Amino acid sequence: MPGKQPNLYSFSGTDALAPVLRQYLIQCQNAGLSRHDVFKVAVSGGSLPKTLAQALLAPSSGPDDEVHFDKWEIFFADERAVALDDAESNHALLQTELLDRIPAGLGRPTVHAVDAAHLDDVQELADNYEQLLVRSFASRDSVKLPIFDLLLLGCGPDGHTCSLFPGHALLRETDAWVAPIDDSPKPPPRRITLTLPVVTHGVRVAFVATGAGKRDIIKEIFEEGNGLPCALVNEGAGDRCSWFTDNAAVEGVSYPRRESL
Repeated sequence: MPGKQPNLYSFSGTDALAPVLRQYLIQCQNAGLSRHDVFKVAVSGGSLPKTLAQALLAPSSGPDDEVHFDKWEIFFADERAVALDDAESNHALLQTELLDRIPAGLGRPTVHAVDAAHLDDVQELADNYEQLLVRSFASRDSVKLPIFDLLLLGCGPDGHTCSLFPGHALLRETDAWVAPIDDSPKPPPRRITLTLPVVTHGVRVAFVATGAGKRDIIKEIFEEGNGLPCALVNEGAGDRCSWFTDNAAVEGVSYPRRESL
């Protein structure tokens, strides 16, 4: 990988990972609040929301360890063209695992869901969500790309992230901020996703990937790349990208790793 390298953090398990992920999230949050008094974050689905909840819902240890949910604006890095309360919906997953469990005293984030009126047409669904991003990120001037304070992503066993799949034409999309996909190799087939340029332009990008089932693909991502979507994010974001993993997921991976920020 040319240029600056991604950060790889590895822990004995999720219980050790979560407090360091919390520290990282609060650093990103505070940087966003310093920049523009809001924290704009894009979130994927999978096992990520559960780990996020473990990190974010832990008790605060003091004034430097506070989550200001009322300042969070949460967007979806990808979403499935299903009802918002469908079991396949990333919104439903985040609602169940995190949003519904936030104590009242911590405030409520603003959550930007897809418009369910457009579920029958993924191009319309994508266009509508892109317009939402335009209103949020480009309201005062024209910008080439939205710049999220943080994108929180997962890594599929095939190296996909968001709904960007290996070898798919969407990896070459450079104009759209949000793109439709109607042939996802992983069900459900109809989805929308942030495009690769949007992902790699984030102020910070973080992957959370745990378990021995991820070991082979993480080894390929870090040692070979092979044009895998996760590897393309590593290459595009460089040291703005951090991976939070457990030891089982990176066993045998030839890449320097750390246990603290």
